[in-house]
Amino acid sequence: MKLPEKGLPEDKIFEALQDFRKNDVKWKDGRVFGYVFDPGAEVQHTAKQAYNEFLSENGLDFTVFQSLQRLEKELAAFGAQHLRGGDQAVGNFTSGGTESIILAVKAARDYYREEWPGVTAPEIILPTTAHAAFYKAAHYLNLKVLQVPVDPQTYQVDPETVWQTITDDTIMLVGSAPTYSQGVIDPIEDLGKIALKTDLWLHVDACMGGFLLPYFKRLGEPVPDFDFSVPGVSSMSMDLHKYAYCPKGASLVMYRDKSLRKHQIFACAEWIGYTIINNAVQSSKSGGPMAAAWAVLNRIGDLGYLEIARKKLEAVKKITAGIPKIKGLRLLAQPQMTLIAFTSDSVNVFHIIDEMNSRGWYIQPALSYDNCPAHIHLSVSASNVGWEDKLLEDLEECTAIAAGMPEGELVTSLRPMLQDLDLSQATDEDINGLLAMAGLEGQGLPDRMAEINGVLNLLPAPARKKILVSFVNDLFVQ
Repeated sequence: MKLPEKGLPEDKIFEALQDFRKNDVKWKDGRVFGYVFDPGAEVQHTAKQAYNEFLSENGLDFTVFQSLQRLEKELAAFGAQHLRGGDQAVGNFTSGGTESIILAVKAARDYYREEWPGVTAPEIILPTTAHAAFYKAAHYLNLKVLQVPVDPQTYQVDPETVWQTITDDTIMLVGSAPTYSQGVIDPIEDLGKIALKTDLWLHVDACMGGFLLPYFKRLGEPVPDFDFSVPGVSSMSMDLHKYAYCPKGASLVMYRDKSLRKHQIFACAEWIGYTIINNAVQSSKSGGPMAAAWAVLNRIGDLGYLEIARKKLEAVKKITAGIPKIKGLRLLAQPQMTLIAFTSDSVNVFHIIDEMNSRGWYIQPALSYDNCPAHIHLSVSASNVGWEDKLLEDLEECTAIAAGMPEGELVTSLRPMLQDLDLSQATDEDINGLLAMAGLEGQGLPDRMAEINGVLNLLPAPARKKILVSFVNDLFVQ
């Protein structure tokens, strides 16, 4: 982009911005099952007003903008109450689940640097269902990941497997409430017992469920304890920009007490300039997301969220009851929240997704890994309520259409080569050649992704990563 010699009029600017959106998913109609959590026009209006009101306030220095300190303390106090942390629990506002998780992992690492100075190569134990943000945190913070499988029927982590995996260098255990993919809750109480016996840090990733699960419990659902009421839980992450319907980015990272949270905080006095003290990863940041989160929580209120939860629960039960009735489809697990995963043993799920997306839906593909097959993921939100019958009707028709589609020629021809492909020594030119074969050349994506997802699904995980990094690196070339 080159700046215009003279500034553009406002109408031209917004005309251009609207044009940029022409290929975006149409999330406002309620047919998008992921990424966007829409509370409706009235709450959106409140959120945008609050966001704009604090757009220019800078969270870098809470002594300058004391309003932001108050907002953050009130949001953290809500998190402590909601997650049953009592008077001792503390927390901070972050830009999202990834930042919350990175901060919790950083706090654990620095805590054990003090407590266990003999551990020079710290390890974190991750179930295969743990969110990718933990791998990012381990990568950034130089922690070794010990990955453990999950039960192939329940998709919950086995506490005994975790116990057997612990070494003298392990510092952190992780459980999910719920797992993103299948929407099931790990046995947090059992993990807490292990954490207490071994003096290890247990983080509960409740980014998806921390806000909503307490409401499901109040509605009579058999939600197991997963929060600070469980002895052994050290920290938790809970997103507000998901099922609390706050604008992005809004999340909370919470700690059992401030002695643990202390290790999250970063300070720098070793330079010629103002002393830096950061509660979170970001330094300068708009106060808009924080003000909007506070506004939305208070706008909807406790009973409002309870009613939203009731409607979503009914929708989830209808969808999960309907999917197994469609020929060729099966649930991977019975979800304990609003996250649904299903697959097919006879129909190419990537063709199903393409067919559904061509009808205006957005449903998410997930590639196979470990003992989990390629599958389809749905995150059911308030805006999806009322679309259950049409979703199931179209899903049945699209599955029948996909059943008649053959596997792509590219997947068939490349299958013998790709399944054991080692790209560790591959050059950028080698990878670009593979991308071209898969239809991923140039700066854009094809309308149908089944062939591409099929090729990626055949690749071992390290090869997938290398190819996708190369593709994204080229995609963002100006």
